[in-house]
Amino acid sequence: MNKEGHVLNAVLLSIGLGYILEPAGDFSTFRTIAEVTIPITLGALFPDVDTAFGRHRKTLHNFLVLGIFLAYPLVFDNLQFVWLGVLTHYILDLAGSKRGLALLYPWDREFALPVGVTTSSKYASLATLVITGFELLLVGLLVFYAPAYVPPELIQHGTTVLGV
Repeated sequence: MNKEGHVLNAVLLSIGLGYILEPAGDFSTFRTIAEVTIPITLGALFPDVDTAFGRHRKTLHNFLVLGIFLAYPLVFDNLQFVWLGVLTHYILDLAGSKRGLALLYPWDREFALPVGVTTSSKYASLATLVITGFELLLVGLLVFYAPAYVPPELIQHGTTVLGV
């Protein structure tokens, strides 16, 4: 996906996440949307910094980078939601484009899914919207249904990472 697709995904995901986390539809919902939009968008753009240095879809498109962003809220109590932007960037690149990602970098092998379009395809925006809808469905299922099946300590750690 291109930067436009990543920004579209991040903004739509932020709006949807705002409604999932605070479904009242009042000021608290819009405050939640405002709270998550900038971190998710920054996280969604971060992996493409490797276009300026390193090797694109390798240097910053891997599990180690995602792990660092996942650990930040637990260790430093900041950067909540940025990891979600990084993760959705990876999902969009994996599911939305034909090229893979070197998820185990520095091992150069790229992993790919058998779906996706080229970044210049006229269907790139449609692919972005479909993937964003799937991501929101997954988050909604996790927020509304997982607590009944997940141990409370895992939920506590998850809410710490999410900043909820």
